[in-house]
Formats: sequence, structure tokens, C-alpha cells
Amino acid sequence: MEELLALINSNVVLAPYIIFGLLFLAGFNIPVSEDIMLFTSALLAAKNPDYLIPLFTAVFLGAYISDLICYGFMGRFLGPKLFKIKFFASMASPEKLEKVNYFFKKYGVLTLIFGRFIPFGFRNALFLSAGLGKMNAWKFAISDLIACTISCVTYFYIYYSFGELAVEYVKKSNYVIGAIAIIAVIIFAIKKKKANKLK
Repeated sequence: MEELLALINSNVVLAPYIIFGLLFLAGFNIPVSEDIMLFTSALLAAKNPDYLIPLFTAVFLGAYISDLICYGFMGRFLGPKLFKIKFFASMASPEKLEKVNYFFKKYGVLTLIFGRFIPFGFRNALFLSAGLGKMNAWKFAISDLIACTISCVTYFYIYYSFGELAVEYVKKSNYVIGAIAIIAVIIFAIKKKKANKLK
């Protein structure tokens, strides 16, 4: 990955294609960080304003198409077969699937918007779960388009405007968002236990 990042930073002409390609692969759960791609493309755009549109387009389309691959191919198409693979079984266990489906049903598009801002590899688990849970394809595509637009524009703008100074602040905000997500899951688990006791 370090070699690819060096290539991206040293060759702005090829950078949009490399960034898009890496994010495309991320849809198959190959460990490529969307956050790193956003940060790298925004910094490069700040140094090379003529490439602002190609770089943002590459990172945005790469992120969105990656989501669709994870949802459609990995989740809906491969489906339960993934549970036979240890790596995916831990990422989208039946318990996690149930929790995600609950949030999708209750909060709809807000689940995807909020989920895109949660760090620590939560995003792909979210999209995979949506596919495994057979969430309506059009609903997912439109909801994720809205969510992806909000997160990509927000992070790209922050990194483009404030550069490396923004990294630490974004990291700190990620920890806060991650903590909120954990609290939400705990509340869900408590509510479920109470509901089961009442049955």
C-alpha cells in the first residue's frame, strides 16, 4: 500500500485511476481504506487544483461502486456462502445481521448516513449485512448514494481545505462516533432482552 500511495502522490495524472481501482477492489473486502483514499486525493487536489474534479470523481465513484459491489455481489449474490468463510463470518454474523436489519427497518437511510461515518471497518459490514438481509436494491442504491455524497463531500472538503492538520481532528471525531455506535448497539441489545422477557 505504501508503494501505491507513493505512486499516487508522484503521478497526479494516473492518481484518479489508481484511487478508483483500489476502492473498486475494496468492494470485495480487500483491505483498502476509504479514509486514506479521501485524504490522499484531497491533499493531491490541493496541490494540483487542475485535477480537483478528476480526483474527487475518482474517490466518490470508487467509494460508491465499492458499496454496491459489497451489497450486491458479496451480500445478495454470494449470500449465505460467505458464512462458511471465517473472515466473513466474523464480519457479518447472524447476530450482527439482525442488529443491522433492525436499524435499517427503524431508521432507513439514516442508518447508511450514520454508518458511513463510523470507523474501524464498520462500513463494509453494514453493506454486506444489507445485502445478506435482502434490503431492496433500489432503496439501498439511492440511500447509499445520499450517504456516500454526504460523507465524501464532507471529508474531501475538510482534507482539501485544512490538509494534514485535519487528520487528528477527524481521528478524534471517529472515536466519538464509534463510541456512539457502540452505545446504540448496547441499547438495542438491552431492549431486545426486555422484549424477550415480556414474551
